[in-house]
Amino acid sequence: MGFGGVGDGGGRGQASRGHVLLVAADAAVRRGRVLVAPGANVAALAMVPADVLLGCEVPADTVCLEGVRDPNTVLARLRAAVTATGPLFVYVSGRLTADRRGRRLFVALAGTTAGSVRYTSVPWDWLVGELRSRTGGVTTVVVDLVADKEAWPLVGEPGALPGLAELAGAEVFGVVCGPDVPVGDGGVSGYTRQWIDQLRRAPVRPSDVEVHVLAAGSAGLAPGTLVVPSARELEMRRVPAPAPGHPRREPEPVAVPAPAGPPPAVGVGVVEDDPRARLHALAVEGRHGEADVLARAWERGVVERWGRASAEAVRCAEIRADLARMAGDFVSATRLWVRAGRARLEWQGADAAEVRDAAAGALYCWTQVKDRAGALEAGPELVGLLRTLPLPDPGHLRLAERRLEALRTPDRSGALNP
Repeated sequence: MGFGGVGDGGGRGQASRGHVLLVAADAAVRRGRVLVAPGANVAALAMVPADVLLGCEVPADTVCLEGVRDPNTVLARLRAAVTATGPLFVYVSGRLTADRRGRRLFVALAGTTAGSVRYTSVPWDWLVGELRSRTGGVTTVVVDLVADKEAWPLVGEPGALPGLAELAGAEVFGVVCGPDVPVGDGGVSGYTRQWIDQLRRAPVRPSDVEVHVLAAGSAGLAPGTLVVPSARELEMRRVPAPAPGHPRREPEPVAVPAPAGPPPAVGVGVVEDDPRARLHALAVEGRHGEADVLARAWERGVVERWGRASAEAVRCAEIRADLARMAGDFVSATRLWVRAGRARLEWQGADAAEVRDAAAGALYCWTQVKDRAGALEAGPELVGLLRTLPLPDPGHLRLAERRLEALRTPDRSGALNP
């Protein structure tokens, strides 16, 4: 993938050297099930070329830390990373915890227990402090974390996670899930997988802001997840221009039709413009009608070019499903996720992560349907899809089957059974 030349990230010419630091901290586990598997995340991200992560073609070093037990080892690697004369990309995934006495945030390392947090974890302010000391080069920080029950009350407080967002000259992106996030399958988490997919899929590298918006909007994040920065925060500030020598594609303007009027004729031009960042922003603002019209128009253009059974069209259906979820139309969201899951099942097989993600999205949305008629309408298709998959948790199928049976047997009041 070419980016049109060599950038130095700090105006220091050809001698500049970039650095990529990928840190896999301790896994977040609940009741024996993995909520986030940092080792899997780092292993997948390490397969992306350094120049793609950095956003420019420049000589770079890549360091992956996994299974580290000594916080001083992480500190030493951080100090080495911030001295890079070129661009710096830092990724941290794992479990956030807290010191019960000092009420400070820590990144738990392998072997960290509730009683050893102060001695076996990396203090959050170490990370912030080392990055604050960086004097040159573009700095990008991406986090994919789960806060445990000790850390979750501190997330978002002054001096805690926002310390990264206040770093001068650094762009910070990421998600922090709470301790009650639905259990995962021990694979690459949704947000990190979407970062990788967006970087690999785009013919021209998107800006980091675009990648973050698309990743957060497509990851199927659990309600209550902290997204940094949020779409509202992004709307309040202009997307920063890329540093000299770092050519990146900025979002192209997309005409948004008025919600009351008929959708415009769609041709190849709409297919070539990728409106996903705009769609997510509209949905977050509550302008769901406009988002739906734009998404349908985009899907029609994709179908016109690639066909309804194409991977591109299925991706549009998945995006429409997430938009429907954000709008509270859980019946439509369920049916769109089921449709996408069945299409992917034909191409990729039952073991593909994307197929399981579609099924999980459909199941979640269906459980949010409060109207009996709507739930009965979408339920049989969902149960049929679940029965074809080797689910990581067989209880999901049993849950869906029991709920569908309960829906078919209403109580005397006619209320919707759980």
